[in-house]
Amino acid sequence: MNSTARFITLEGSEGAGKTTALKVIHDTLNDWGVSFIQTREPGGEKNAEAIRDLLLYSDHLDAKTELLLMFAARNEHVVKVIRPMLEKNIWVVSDRFVDASFAYQGLGRGLQWETIQYFESLVVGETQPDLTLYLDVDPETGLARAASRSEKDRIEKESLTFFNNIRAGYLKRMSENANRMKKIDANQSIESVTKQIQQVLNDQQKALLT
Repeated sequence: MNSTARFITLEGSEGAGKTTALKVIHDTLNDWGVSFIQTREPGGEKNAEAIRDLLLYSDHLDAKTELLLMFAARNEHVVKVIRPMLEKNIWVVSDRFVDASFAYQGLGRGLQWETIQYFESLVVGETQPDLTLYLDVDPETGLARAASRSEKDRIEKESLTFFNNIRAGYLKRMSENANRMKKIDANQSIESVTKQIQQVLNDQQKALLT
């Protein structure tokens, strides 16, 4: 393959099925014979993981504090993990990235889109994903799925309105990045979602490997 590594991200709200989707991506990249790492946000690096605990388990955070912490964690992640791996010709697969801030802190928390764009420019810069799979799920369906899992974190305890706003944020972000972001209907069965992801990856294979 070509010497240029790729950066793939996975986005979606609670209960969208990201664990299953990550496995499909993992298996596909193995089939392609590329070297890659799997990481996550918030987190993915020692300091970023410490910030993750603040973000998910603090009793209360102001919306601006949440945004600042997200980008502080992301800066550590980008500088110490994502860029070094890509420079070593190792692909990166991340469970969430900057699109999540537009969804969660943007339309979710009601912060200005332009403010998030500023931090995106400052922290992310040109380290943008080559491909993003967005798992689009009806919030009620997603929350019902998530309810069967372990104890809820601070974000998962938010209202249905909050998650409807997140979905709107993702869809707005996707409309601005149609070439990069591909929507997967995550309301469907695991088998259907798996086939959709495989189809997108197969469609993108030539572009990603050249």
